[in-house]
Amino acid sequence: MNKDRRKQLSEIGEQLEAIKEQLEALCDEEQDYYDNMPEGIQSGERGEKAQSAIENMEAAIDALDEALPAIEEAQA
Repeated sequence: MNKDRRKQLSEIGEQLEAIKEQLEALCDEEQDYYDNMPEGIQSGERGEKAQSAIENMEAAIDALDEALPAIEEAQA
């Protein structure tokens, strides 16, 4: 791999890391929102939507956790 492509991969990795941090912050906010709901709302539609959003964001974070090392390895 040439220097230019390594640099592009490095920039992509940095962007993905920033996205991961943003997702983690949003996920934490949504978790706090869910945790502070009364139990009746948690078990209702709003609570289910919040829980689903949390699970989907966690899945995206996990995917980024797998992608970042692969990008680093590709630069080697």
